[in-house]
Amino acid sequence: MCRLALLCLLSALSVSWAKPRLPLLSPEMVQYINNADTTWAAGQNFHNVDISYVKSLCGTLLKGPRLPELVQSDEDMSLPDSFDARLQWPNCPTIKEIRDQGSCGSCWAFGAAEAISDRYCIHSNGKVSVEISAEDLLSCCDACGMGCMGGFPSAAWDYWADSGLVTGGLYGSNIGCRPYSIAPCEHHVNGTRPPCIGEGDTPKCVSECNAGYTPSYVKDKRFGKQTYSVPSKEQQIMSELYKNGPVEAAFSVYEDFLLYKTGVYQHVTGQMLGGHAIKILGWGKENDTPYWLVANSWNTDWGDNGFFKILRGKDECGIESEIVAGIPRL
Repeated sequence: MCRLALLCLLSALSVSWAKPRLPLLSPEMVQYINNADTTWAAGQNFHNVDISYVKSLCGTLLKGPRLPELVQSDEDMSLPDSFDARLQWPNCPTIKEIRDQGSCGSCWAFGAAEAISDRYCIHSNGKVSVEISAEDLLSCCDACGMGCMGGFPSAAWDYWADSGLVTGGLYGSNIGCRPYSIAPCEHHVNGTRPPCIGEGDTPKCVSECNAGYTPSYVKDKRFGKQTYSVPSKEQQIMSELYKNGPVEAAFSVYEDFLLYKTGVYQHVTGQMLGGHAIKILGWGKENDTPYWLVANSWNTDWGDNGFFKILRGKDECGIESEIVAGIPRL
């Protein structure tokens, strides 16, 4: 009996030894990932940041309220082996855009605002090109959660349908009614932006546009006609992307994800940091590994110019479990 117990203990220890506890954002973790037999390459994205800032980026509250599911009829839909919304709808500039949430856990608002912006252009055949304000959603949706401290993507889409959202571009852009007011921060040692530290304060909800912008706040509001969850099935997600455009998804972020540079991400090492929301805009295969093509909101100096690929069809880190979308009212 004692011998069996000893064997069980040694087995458990061997598992823990196989995945060493590596310091967050360390060169050791980069080396460990790049020496592993995996499908992606790691590197340093955050050189000059406070760890509290990195943890605060994961501002999505997972497993929250769910919208009703909408099942796509894909019987007559022939889906290609690869798809990229940027190429499918080249006249919709927001699809290509990478935003920066700054020192705020506003990813839940960014994923929604980005996908909604894209869908206005797509569903109007390029006639309506707007940047929906992440600031308006972040600051005014009380039912969405806790602002910069986290929120629910499904509630964000419901807010768009019920209360509407105004326009608003990137920080300092002066585009739209309410551009983002939280400054991008500096990931690198030698840069012009302020350092990335901790969790920023949620902006106040202001029911008026920036000075000089017309029309008025109320008249600038744009609404969703229908909002829904996408079933957690690979074909359903692909059909939704192909028919209606980019979607918002939420997944669990582990420490190694912060170091992503290229390739198809799948979890290798590190502890879970929290939930994160992003925009899925396509799919494909890289070296026979199926992937989702994703836009992040950590600026273009993160990952592959702000984008990343993640393993498709295996619900990697929950990426296929919490997908929300909607149709704009034009």
